[in-house]
Amino acid sequence: MRRFRRDPVERALLDRCLASFNLAPSVGLSEPWRIVHAESAAARAAALANFQQANDQALSGFSGEKARLYAGLKLSGMRDAPVQLAVFCDEATAKGAGLGAATMPEMRRYSVVAAITQFWLVSRAAGLGLGWVSILDPKRLATDLEVPETWRLVAYLCLGWPEREHETPELETAGWERRSAGLDCLVR
Repeated sequence: MRRFRRDPVERALLDRCLASFNLAPSVGLSEPWRIVHAESAAARAAALANFQQANDQALSGFSGEKARLYAGLKLSGMRDAPVQLAVFCDEATAKGAGLGAATMPEMRRYSVVAAITQFWLVSRAAGLGLGWVSILDPKRLATDLEVPETWRLVAYLCLGWPEREHETPELETAGWERRSAGLDCLVR
């Protein structure tokens, strides 16, 4: 989702959607997600500048038809989305006492992804659209948002009312990539 109406999202609805994080599973019940609501003009401008620089850099990695196609893609809803959330993983959380993360520390980040997925589903059920911006410099964003050093960016989410509903991903419609026909599952 990259195309949003600028209509505001009621705070009560946003709070109901965010409450889904409280119900998400997490390794060792560590609940390592930390959410920064990028609401100020300064925070949004910093995030957008970060995206633009990273996007320009990404474009330089393509040539020919792929570069032309990339340049025409709308890859973020940051200019229009009324709600923007930076979701971090607190890598140093004491909550959960390290259970399940000692041998697989990445489980904390996976827990954050699971919570984001749950938030995404709750938001969609409420009629909201959600877009995940991944073309960013995570260290720069953490610095710009002044978060603790132990927090690692997992997602920058744009949330709002969709301009229109569609079932085919925009990247597929634009010709960037096609969805797979089915799931390949190895059996051992």
